[in-house]
This record gives sequence, structure tokens and C-alpha cells, in this order.
Amino acid sequence: MPTPERTSLDGIVSAGRALLESDGLDRLTMQAVAARVGVRAPSLYKRVRNRDELIGLIAHATLRELATRLEGAVNEAADDPRTELRQLAGVARDFAHERPAGFRLIFGAEVRLDEASLAASSAPVLRVAAALAGERDALHAARTFTAWLNGFVSMELAGAFRLGGDVEHAFEYGVARIADAVASPAGG
Repeated sequence: MPTPERTSLDGIVSAGRALLESDGLDRLTMQAVAARVGVRAPSLYKRVRNRDELIGLIAHATLRELATRLEGAVNEAADDPRTELRQLAGVARDFAHERPAGFRLIFGAEVRLDEASLAASSAPVLRVAAALAGERDALHAARTFTAWLNGFVSMELAGAFRLGGDVEHAFEYGVARIADAVASPAGG
């Protein structure tokens, strides 16, 4: 009779995500994940080829979670693209504060995310960007917003805002200015 499976791929990825947040990417090892799920490291290789694949799975799970939250934000927002952009920005910022290592992973160069996952996670931002800037400029507007948001949040997480002032106000100001900058006269 074969021995029962003691872990699942979902359990491995979940443990990896927790370790990523608590210990960082450098200390995310197959051995550490195996210990977290209660098996020996060789047992993980039945489900995950190697550390690089594990990191990719963690990045994809993190991206899916962020995409789900962003989709929920747009569904809850008023039918106003500026309000929706504020909602998206707030949700993404909250996510980054909850999962800073995961946020850095999906926006970093350590892992290459597939086109389908990127398209799915970008859909809420692209819809709002199209409503603000028009279909022709939606991708440009979405990239501008995403780049600003990533830069702002990355600096915030790093403690780089040291000149005083109200960072919350600066965030709201930035979102409003980005909306102003990308809005077409007919779109926003």
C-alpha cells in the first residue's frame, strides 16, 4: 500500500508564500518549505521541480491574489473612473503593505510571469485606464499609473519618505494627479 501524501502543491505554495514574507527571498529554500509543511525536502520534488519553479508558483499565486483584490475594488467602486482609480491604488497599496516581499517579487526581475497571468491581473487597471484616457491610450495610461504606484509604494515600504509631511496626503495627491494627467477630455 502506498504511503499517503503528506502535502499538496497548494500547501507547498502557501508555505512558500509565508516564508517569503517572514524570511525573504534569499532564505526561501526547498528545505525551509519542506520543514514548514512537515516533510523532508526530497518529498517536495514530487510536486515542484526546483527552487526556481517554486518561486514562479509563489509569484503566480501572489499575482492571482492581487488580481482578485483589484477586480473586487473595481466592482465595488462607483461608476466613476477617478473613484475606481483611487480604489485600485488603495487596494494595491494595502496589498503591498500586507505582502511586501510578494509585492516586490511580482514587480521585480526575479521571476518571469506568463502573458495570460499578466493580462488577467492587468484587466481591472486597463478597464479604468480606458475609461479615463480612451481605448487608444489605455495601455499607456495603465503603465503610467502602475509605474507611479509601484514607485510610490516601493519607496514607502523602504522608508524612503524622510522629508516629513503627510504620506497619506501625498498618495492621494499622486493618484489624483495621475488621473488628471492621463484623462482625455472625453474620458475623464
